[in-house]
Amino acid sequence: MKPIRKILLLLTMFSSFGFAAYSQTKEQKKAKAIADTKALVDSKKFRFIAQFAQPMGGRNIQLTSEYDVQIKNDTMIVFLPYYGRDYVAPMDPSQGGIKFTSTDFTYTKSARKKGGWQISIVPKNQDVRQMYLTVSDEGYSSLQVTSNNRQAISFNGIVDKLRESKKKK
Repeated sequence: MKPIRKILLLLTMFSSFGFAAYSQTKEQKKAKAIADTKALVDSKKFRFIAQFAQPMGGRNIQLTSEYDVQIKNDTMIVFLPYYGRDYVAPMDPSQGGIKFTSTDFTYTKSARKKGGWQISIVPKNQDVRQMYLTVSDEGYSSLQVTSNNRQAISFNGIVDKLRESKKKK
């Protein structure tokens, strides 16, 4: 009976050391994620990848294709779907969704009280009046888009680094 107790005691001790080592690596991963997100937001070179759309009058819609907003210092490229009510229909049917490229916009970043950042983007000469991007410390984010001729819409997703563009030879 005593050898079984010794074996159980040893197993308990080794398993507790394993959990302690695991928790340290988990904390290190979280700290790295926070540092990476801070570096992305500070650099003004990142992309918001939308995973869910939340129209004003409907339910959450999981997005199966890749929709994003890319910020590259002085250029913003927006490619997002739109679900909701248009007050003025576009003349060109291919202009559905929220799609534009702008070099004329204001970008204002502020820190939030509970961690993360609030980024306000106001594009000029576009149907989109304002975009609010709320980014958590770990990169999870929410984007609210307010337009002049449409109902507002929100998106949930993540902030990630920009893809490297492959140059053709």
